[in-house]
Parts: sequence; C-alpha cells; structure tokens
Amino acid sequence: MSTPFLERDPCPDRILDDLGGAFAMGAVGGSIFHFSKGTYNSPNGARLACGMQALRMNAPRIGGAFAVWGGLFSVFNCTAVFVRQKEDPWNSVIAGAATHGSLYLRRGLGAAARSAVFGGSLLALIEGVGIVLNHVVDESARAQPPVDDPNLAAAAAIAAGGGGFQASNDFQ
Repeated sequence: MSTPFLERDPCPDRILDDLGGAFAMGAVGGSIFHFSKGTYNSPNGARLACGMQALRMNAPRIGGAFAVWGGLFSVFNCTAVFVRQKEDPWNSVIAGAATHGSLYLRRGLGAAARSAVFGGSLLALIEGVGIVLNHVVDESARAQPPVDDPNLAAAAAIAAGGGGFQASNDFQ
C-alpha cells in the first residue's frame, strides 16, 4: 500500500459508503437550502418555525434523491470496473451516462438517451478538468527550483554542531 489515499474500498463496501455519503450531502445541503428558503418566504413573526417546517418537509426528500443518484452511480462504476478490469476515468464517464439514462427511463427511450449523453458529457468534462489540474499541479511542483532559505541553512548548521548565528562584519 504505497498510496493509501488513492486506493478505494472494494465494490460492495464502496457502494454502501457512496450511498451514505450522497444521502448525507443531500440532507445537509437540503437542510441549509430549505431552512433559508423557509425563513425568507415566511411572515415576520414565524420565520424560525416556518424555516424548521420547510427543513423537516424537504431535506429528507433531497437526501433520498441524492442517495439514489449516488447509489446508482456507484453500482454502475463498480460494474464498469468489473467488466473493463481496470480503474480509470472512463469508468466514471460510463457510470454517469448509465446513471442519468436509467433515471430517465420512465420518460421514454428518447429522453433516457438524451439524458445519458448529457450525463456522460458532464462526467467527461469533470474527469477531464481533474486530469488537466493534476497535470498542471504536477508540472508546477516539478518545475520549481530549490529555494535557498537562510533559516534552513542555520538549522542545518545547528544540527551539524555549529553555532546558531554566523558572525557578520556588517557593523564595522
């Protein structure tokens, strides 16, 4: 395990983890949005009560919708990893297209196909931006010359057994 942050859980655990994470993001984001919307659209004397009522009515619905999307995406992503036998950005693009398409199947095949193309394009854009940003960050980290820091030189001198300050003839 040389890079523990880049490796992910195996697929059954990944699906449940992504489903729970998506529900949590949707519930928290929905709570903030619907509470603020409820307080804004209520009369002066009952802003807090109406905000809490809007939060209780709508946040679980938003969390559930996020959980459905996150669960389907994770299932399709794991399926793509299993079928293709490799982990790369194309799996996310395939999973995004399949997720969007399957969520629009009840509206007909035409709507599902259009949504699948949109979902795949959106995930391809996101993955492409991530690849470009990783490339730019790697190049900028490699291109920087080493910096001569006098504090580091003094610390190295102290560690080597030398004095903490170097004598200077500036005040003669």
